[in-house]
Amino acid sequence: MTKNLPTRLPILIVALIVILGAPWAAAKDYPSAICADCHTHTGGEPAEVGSGDLMGSVHEDLECTDCHTSINNLPHRADLAAPDCGACHDDVVETYVQHGRGMVGESEYVPTCQDCHGSHNILPPTDPQSTVHPSNLPSTCGSCHEDQEFLAALNIKFKHPIEVYQSGVHGKATAGGKDTAASCNDCHSTGGSAHRILPPGHLESTINFFNISKTCGQCHSTIQQEYEMGIHGELVARGEVDAPTCTQCHGEHAILETDDPRSPVSPFRVAEATCSPCHDSAKLNEKYDLPSGRLQSYVDSYHGLKSRAGDKTVANCASCHTAHMVLSHTDPRSSVAPENLANTCGRCHQGMSAEMAVKTKIHEPVTGATSGWPYWIRTTYLVLIFMVIGGMVAYCFLDWLRQVRNVLRKEQVRRMEADEVVQHTLLAVSFTVLVVTGFSLRFYDAWWAKLIFGHEGGAFVRGWIHRSAAVVMVIGAFWHIGYLMTIKGRIFLRDIAPNMNDAKQVWGMFMYNLGRTDQHPDMRRFSFVEKAEYWALIWGTIVMVMTGTAMWFEKYLVTYIGRGLMEIFLIVHYYEAWLAFLAIVVWHMYGVIFNPHVYPMNPSWLNGKMPREMFETEHPAAVSPGNVDKVKRLGLERDV
Repeated sequence: MTKNLPTRLPILIVALIVILGAPWAAAKDYPSAICADCHTHTGGEPAEVGSGDLMGSVHEDLECTDCHTSINNLPHRADLAAPDCGACHDDVVETYVQHGRGMVGESEYVPTCQDCHGSHNILPPTDPQSTVHPSNLPSTCGSCHEDQEFLAALNIKFKHPIEVYQSGVHGKATAGGKDTAASCNDCHSTGGSAHRILPPGHLESTINFFNISKTCGQCHSTIQQEYEMGIHGELVARGEVDAPTCTQCHGEHAILETDDPRSPVSPFRVAEATCSPCHDSAKLNEKYDLPSGRLQSYVDSYHGLKSRAGDKTVANCASCHTAHMVLSHTDPRSSVAPENLANTCGRCHQGMSAEMAVKTKIHEPVTGATSGWPYWIRTTYLVLIFMVIGGMVAYCFLDWLRQVRNVLRKEQVRRMEADEVVQHTLLAVSFTVLVVTGFSLRFYDAWWAKLIFGHEGGAFVRGWIHRSAAVVMVIGAFWHIGYLMTIKGRIFLRDIAPNMNDAKQVWGMFMYNLGRTDQHPDMRRFSFVEKAEYWALIWGTIVMVMTGTAMWFEKYLVTYIGRGLMEIFLIVHYYEAWLAFLAIVVWHMYGVIFNPHVYPMNPSWLNGKMPREMFETEHPAAVSPGNVDKVKRLGLERDV
């Protein structure tokens, strides 16, 4: 090596000069006044950066080249390297390694210094004009967190955190100039550093489930102490994630005033919106050995009824159990401990004795008395209601049956033949079963569905019965098609076909019902009402059979017709069912039962006959002299 030193020495000297001279060649200390020759806002075309942009900023005393260290010649290149803030703020660089789920230097979505603080006119956080002043943080943070494309790229589900925050009590306070109100950094900055914002899954994050009470306690220290002394705080402290913490009761960003009716902790909503989701949970009640039915017993009580009526002063959950230091009734410190009940109840009921307070069962509704005089009074009323109302129902039913018998004893005309009565019966029974089972499949949790099919659901049974009724209806439809091919059926089809006379009858009925005329339109064998029902039935049957069949064999058809068309079939089937059900209840039931002309009902669905006077009232044109031959041929009247 010593032998080759004379030949290598010049190379080493040149390399040493280059190394020692590199810093001198990389940057030159140009005074900012020189920069101002180009970077000054004038009356003409403004420069990208004005020399006055640094005035009043935290960097006011720095030269341009203190940050733009890559400038070594003038004019400099347009694409200057970004300033290295860490050259001065090395403590921040050490802290700022992560923002949310993104890592600095790895994720393109992590904000840079300039994104939050600006570039040249950087002001201290205490300056109301600063982008990081508490009053401006919602806008600064919102530049990313209200950007829907940004949120979608990061798969962030909370789509409008800033908008929601600004509607809450904290957001309104900061917008009103109250610097001490909680802003973004107050809740999300870990260790008091706004440069260390961690995701909620991080154990050190201020918004981690187990740290939330401490975070809120920065401002609400007394409430934090009360909460952590209570049973909920104790459960959270020992690692139970199903116990409530601050945000589960008050919300996260849109925290509202407690007297705001929209707030989940307002007197109007605290029982149902906040306390009941946990205390009505069978899983939690079993886990923590808690009694169930607390919400219902409160709602049925005097307090609950008054609260629903809008009384803001009546007792709610927090009134008795307190809002934050909630303790078991066996804890001597608890507001609902037996020895403390007199004081708790006495806040509203002055003069409440300890004995009365203990004997009063708050969560036992008035209707649920189980002993003493309340029990016997309740029992007496139940028996009285059963006997009185039951007697009324029995009387009305017997009276109605007698009226039906009176109708059947009158002179009758034949309205339907025996096979037509059977067709109608098949249709009525299958339609009723389809309605009940179909809607019970859709509204499986409704009380009437549980009453019919049991609390376990019975989905398989409902579906089997529904499809069986559909088959019966289809069989009845084919039977009717065969009937229409007979001579009698062809006459029926001709008579029930729509014509211009129906339009005249519709107009005539409107004028008659409005009192514009006293002349009731003369209906023929079938009125426009019956024709509308019949053809609506034909249309509805076709639609329901097609869509129902497609849904029945969905797994075989979906590969051929696609999921989109199947969804259309489902919608059509559901709403066509509503249309048919309501048409029967409103239109058909009025025509054959509730219409005063047919009281107590048109009995032709039972035996195919109806009273002559009812027929002549409803269909006078069918028995006019010009229609006598047709009447005799159809057997509509015995003695025409």
